[in-house]
Amino acid sequence: MANLTKREFVALDISGNTYMSWILDAEIHLNAMGLADTIKDKNEASNQDRAKAMIFLRHHLDEDLKMEYLNVKDPLTLWNNLKDRYDHLKMVILPQARFDWLHLRLQDFKSIKAYNSAMFKIISRLKLCGENILDHDMLQKNIFHFLASSML
Repeated sequence: MANLTKREFVALDISGNTYMSWILDAEIHLNAMGLADTIKDKNEASNQDRAKAMIFLRHHLDEDLKMEYLNVKDPLTLWNNLKDRYDHLKMVILPQARFDWLHLRLQDFKSIKAYNSAMFKIISRLKLCGENILDHDMLQKNIFHFLASSML
């Protein structure tokens, strides 16, 4: 049976492909609802807040994941279980994002807009994995593409 209420963001699928964006979306929404403490260690959240957080998290899980974690009744336990299961994806994404950053070239794109879009997607993936790209790095990347004859 389909969910009767609309989801605020994409549900976490069992393959974990959406984990990186899911975890950020879930944290933001729990924080907005005043339930962010329910997924932190040594929290003092009430049983009612824990139940609300658990309902919210389960609502944003794939049906197969719901079945796997059917016995979990604490949002912190569910959060940590999902983290243990999918957090390694950062180590999968990071090498590819670094490779993409190193091989990003302006001449591979039809427009500056497409190049900028690709650059910021790569930067977002790097930041999700804990890498910090500074404005200086972006400027160096852009300046590198110009011919020496066109530089001032």
